[in-house]
Amino acid sequence: MFTKRQGLIVWFQHMKHVRNIKRYGHLVYVSKKHRYAMIYVNQDEIENVTQKLNRLHYVSKVEPSYKPFIKTEYENSKPDKAKEYDYKFGSL
Repeated sequence: MFTKRQGLIVWFQHMKHVRNIKRYGHLVYVSKKHRYAMIYVNQDEIENVTQKLNRLHYVSKVEPSYKPFIKTEYENSKPDKAKEYDYKFGSL
């Protein structure tokens, strides 16, 4: 149902090349100051797109995002009893 996607951080040399980077994935964010773009690509195409982007003369480097591989389910999700009283608002 859902396609697995992964982010790529593409470091480039000039802002005028952002239009060309758009062709390789879904452009999400561009930093003018630090000269990088964040694009999303299907996970099964990530190796091909990374190789294609690295071949471009205006791309400095391409870094994959590790967000899909980070564990987001925590074992101890219940707060401590002592901390519950510290977080109560409105009751004085």
